[in-house]
Amino acid sequence: MAGLAFHRAGNGPPLVLLHGIGSSRQVWSPVVDVLAEQFDVIAVDLPGFGESPPLPADVEPHPAALADAVATLLDGLGIVSPTVAGNSLGGWVALELAEVRPTTALVLISPAGLWPGRTPLYNRLSLQATRWLATRWVKPLSRLVSHRAGRALVLRQIVGRPARISPGLARSMVWDMATSPGFDATLEATLDRHYLAGWAGLRVPITVAFGSRDLLLRRGSRHVEQLPAGARLEMLPGCGHVPMGDDPRAVAALMTATAHRGTVRAGGW
Repeated sequence: MAGLAFHRAGNGPPLVLLHGIGSSRQVWSPVVDVLAEQFDVIAVDLPGFGESPPLPADVEPHPAALADAVATLLDGLGIVSPTVAGNSLGGWVALELAEVRPTTALVLISPAGLWPGRTPLYNRLSLQATRWLATRWVKPLSRLVSHRAGRALVLRQIVGRPARISPGLARSMVWDMATSPGFDATLEATLDRHYLAGWAGLRVPITVAFGSRDLLLRRGSRHVEQLPAGARLEMLPGCGHVPMGDDPRAVAALMTATAHRGTVRAGGW
């Protein structure tokens, strides 16, 4: 299997960014530049998304398997004990990654997997409907999101402030949802799973944040008690399920503060 695609920028302690299902590393673009002022930022395309090839056909792309692929990438880059931030599925993958390799801190933004059993029906149907629409109407939808009213219509479920999303990022979000070859297999691999903390528990600072306008993850998908003890819960006012374009400053500040807690706990760099 070819290696994972990624974008790297900045200098400082390592910060790894993991996107959600049907997305790509481009979704982090509103916050990469400001984070690169303080961190060595590595924004990764998960297997089967963006420019990364899917996992081999005999490997089920569940979150732990995706985390293993990210771990292999980080080992190849010589990245040791990064702060890892993940959005949606990327948050779940970040948790799995922290179970198998050292991390300094975790930032979980609208993380998937925090449900007690199977993926809730609402989440599954919402994602399947979004994928169906995107694959069949990708060109019209790409033209539609070039306009503010179109972004409000198309991105309403995952973005809290569509007017703040650039047309370029909006088109990228539509295109990624329509063309990700790993979408169907990855969604299928999550349906009967949820996050299960390892027996020893994670001993790093964890911040979990939800947008106040997140229409995808309802109460039944926010069982933060499944996280290791000590995880901090934050709210991102006015933000949706994918908040990086809604309020880049707030998202960057959240990651910076959590990373700092991790470095202090680890004794500095």
